[in-house]
Amino acid sequence: MTDIRTVATRPIAGQRPGTSGLRKKVAEFSRSPYVENFVQSIFDSLEGYAGKTLVLGGDGRFYNREAIQIILRLAAANGFGRVLLGRAGILSTPAASNLIRQHAAFGGIILSASHNPGGPQGDFGIKYNVANGGPAPEGVTEAIYKRTGLIDRYRTVDAPDIDIDRSGEQRCGEMVVEVVDPVADYARLMQGLFDFDRIRALLRGRFRLRFDAMHAVTGPYAVEILERQLGAPSGSAINARPLTDFGGGHPDPNPVYAHELVAAMRGPAAPDFGAASDGDGDRNMILGRDLFVTPSDSLAVLAANARSVPAFRDGLAGVARSMPTSRAVDRVAAALGIPCYETPTGWKFFGNLLDAGKATLCGEESAGTGANHVREKDGLWAVLFWLNLLAVRGEAVTAIVRDHWRRFGRHYYARHDFEGLEKGGAERLMQSLRERAGKLKGQGLAGGTIAGADDFAYVDPVDGSTASHQGIRVELADGSRLVYRLSGTGTDGATLRLYIERYEPDPARQAGESAVALAGLAEAAYGLADIAGHTGRQAPSVVT
Repeated sequence: MTDIRTVATRPIAGQRPGTSGLRKKVAEFSRSPYVENFVQSIFDSLEGYAGKTLVLGGDGRFYNREAIQIILRLAAANGFGRVLLGRAGILSTPAASNLIRQHAAFGGIILSASHNPGGPQGDFGIKYNVANGGPAPEGVTEAIYKRTGLIDRYRTVDAPDIDIDRSGEQRCGEMVVEVVDPVADYARLMQGLFDFDRIRALLRGRFRLRFDAMHAVTGPYAVEILERQLGAPSGSAINARPLTDFGGGHPDPNPVYAHELVAAMRGPAAPDFGAASDGDGDRNMILGRDLFVTPSDSLAVLAANARSVPAFRDGLAGVARSMPTSRAVDRVAAALGIPCYETPTGWKFFGNLLDAGKATLCGEESAGTGANHVREKDGLWAVLFWLNLLAVRGEAVTAIVRDHWRRFGRHYYARHDFEGLEKGGAERLMQSLRERAGKLKGQGLAGGTIAGADDFAYVDPVDGSTASHQGIRVELADGSRLVYRLSGTGTDGATLRLYIERYEPDPARQAGESAVALAGLAEAAYGLADIAGHTGRQAPSVVT
């Protein structure tokens, strides 16, 4: 019998989970008892897990392996019966969601700061997922946060480290730790959703693809599925070895941080299809030759062509998007005669809609797309969906997207991020907009007229739960839209996100550059919120 130790501790300030778990600098997480306090607070907020299974893994970033050993000992001391652990500590977020669902686990702990930088000076994160495979809802995360402010002890066991690189069963105290292949179950799931034979035929021809794993968790998944199972030439998946610092890069799949892939996709000799995924494998970027497909457009195109893939031959029950995401998918839903749900930012808000069968396909402007196969967004799934679609239609990415614009209109769209802001100034900016929102109707802006403005609040149509203060929406009479929101995923100061959208129904005006099409609206949006006055910033840190 292994002795369980109860260790006295004190609350550590600031352990409030954000949009997707708790994210802080590695330096904070690595100071004992930071991990111990937070994970014990998770367990103290749950009931009924004695003898049950916990899924554990992460994106391979710095401190992943050390945190796993701490968590295993805590799980053993708190009475879990089994842990399913991704070999080498590797487990993408969608693969973790799948393991929870396939093995009827009680829940899972995912170690990732998603698209945030890694390495000793970078970020780390811990997120708890519930039994449906999705992120813990706000009621659970609030209970965890409340417990972090009261915690006075944690439980652990004195046990040797688990060999996380060796597959098979080992023991941590009385608890079984099963080290599993992180890719196998996920690959089987993908085989059942998409027409692998048709994709193989596409890749056997002259079609060329390039997938940038950004030295993050998706590398082993891409090599196994795209190259070994689907027959893409070796080397089609680049930067495929997960590194603790992501090779010194920023594992965020957008044109700024994946600029080498974007450059490779330019010109007549470029590959036919390009894609990338992020730190923990739940986001995606899609590229055609000389074309970046915005995440909002990607969601809309997939919804319009859903019946092209085996998983959705019977159509979609409904679609859902986060509030800042462009309304391109709304027009597709209207044409298909299915509901479109608008939710706050955070994949956790899609879970009830998926579980209740109200939505089948979901997406966020921040490069997240997914469906009811798991309860997380899924980067490689989106890539396979596009490949299946390309195989069925026999057209180039650019042709498919431009045809979509002709049918439904184009939503010019951009996100301007102001990062590392002084928190007080950012909050004053939002409060000022909040106080003025009800008075903006009828005012002129960028040559148009404001039709209305509000502070977005959400009522879940399944369980009636609510979420308020989710971002300021400003809508113009011509259908243009501005959204102002403070992000919950950063670790340095505050991040203000400004989302700019303009609808263009005229095919003759759909081939322009987004930056040009949105320039006037962007300038007006800066002035409306007095961004410079509140933050001292004249320009955004990043535009995507």
